Amino acid sequence: MGQEFLNIMDPEDVKKIIDDIPTNKRVEKVLLGDSLNRVIAEDVHATINLPPFRRTSMDGYAVIAEDTFNASEDYPVSLKLIEVIGAGDVPEKKLTSGFCTEVSTGAPLPSGTTGVVMVEFTESHNGEILIYESAAIGQNITKEGSDVKEGELLLPRDTRITPDKIGVLSAIGMKTVTVYQKPRVAIISTGNEIINPNDKLTYGKIYDINSMTISSAVKACGCIPVHTDIVEDDFSALKNKINEFKDVDLILTSGGTSAGTGDVLREVLDDLGEVIVHGVAVKPGKPTIIGRLKNDEGLKYLFGLPGNPVAALMVFRVFFAPFLMKMASISTLTHSDDNVQTLKLSRRYRPARGRLHYVLVKIEGKNAIPILKDSGAISSLAEADGFIQIPKNIEILEKGESVQVFPLVDF
Repeated sequence: MGQEFLNIMDPEDVKKIIDDIPTNKRVEKVLLGDSLNRVIAEDVHATINLPPFRRTSMDGYAVIAEDTFNASEDYPVSLKLIEVIGAGDVPEKKLTSGFCTEVSTGAPLPSGTTGVVMVEFTESHNGEILIYESAAIGQNITKEGSDVKEGELLLPRDTRITPDKIGVLSAIGMKTVTVYQKPRVAIISTGNEIINPNDKLTYGKIYDINSMTISSAVKACGCIPVHTDIVEDDFSALKNKINEFKDVDLILTSGGTSAGTGDVLREVLDDLGEVIVHGVAVKPGKPTIIGRLKNDEGLKYLFGLPGNPVAALMVFRVFFAPFLMKMASISTLTHSDDNVQTLKLSRRYRPARGRLHYVLVKIEGKNAIPILKDSGAISSLAEADGFIQIPKNIEILEKGESVQVFPLVDF
């Protein structure tokens, strides 16, 4: 076992398998100040009217509008000032005909007010206010509940909490919010050649790239990465490490997915459960593996990424990121017009035959320049501005052909 791919599958079939994997969503309450980028797990209804009182939308003078109907530049109306109300003050005097009250933007209006004259159209003289423009009934008045009424739906479930949404929730005095728990995803890097960045680099060894790369991608998908030590290409070591993660929602591995003699992940999955995908008709990323684990806690899934950094990130981006975002209840990849650019290919390019080919590209002006390096070349990630998808039935792309460039990170 482990010496060959089970069955090279079409990418769309693999996506369908992943999409059909069930998710288990749990909720928790968090302080509003800690809720940024979390996802609301239940509808939020307004607990008060917004605004909670009738107020002025302008600096000026609260009046009985009928008192000002004949006001003009040549014949101003004179009203007696009886009170000054700032934002946060409470009016003490009722407004009656012939009188006015000075009000600041956002201040509550005294009883009897039917309009507010902007300060720009007034003049003050020894307690008398000259009104040079008539006020319509209701002018510059914001009614109680005119924005949101108590009991009205304020934010629907599955809304991602952004700074503006925190402002909305703050407006109703919300202290805590019910959100989905962040899924926990175990990250396991495998390989006899992999060492931690703190270790001394010796001949034949390389630093672990995928742990940090994939962990960062997991965070960007709204999940919590759970780190572990690097595991060698050993059946017992890898099996024991996978068995440690009883309480995570998903396991992600990198390396150990190919059909070579040193790659044991398929054997471990056969022993702990079953392999449902082993091999995808894409380049890079062919040795992708998906397994279903059986234990006392029920079913758990493992996604195995190729060991090469470019292949690992591409497979994560195309196949696994949408599932992690679904687990975290946040919006999946949109590929909106703002994210995808249509550019001209800078040179003739011959893709891999019989496989959907993902090609990293560098963007210069209106041109997409293919990066001609293998999936083990980390420098290609430094150069890349995005990637193009070439269908498996395309034998050659000519220079100047239009291609769609997708962002390498769109989650």
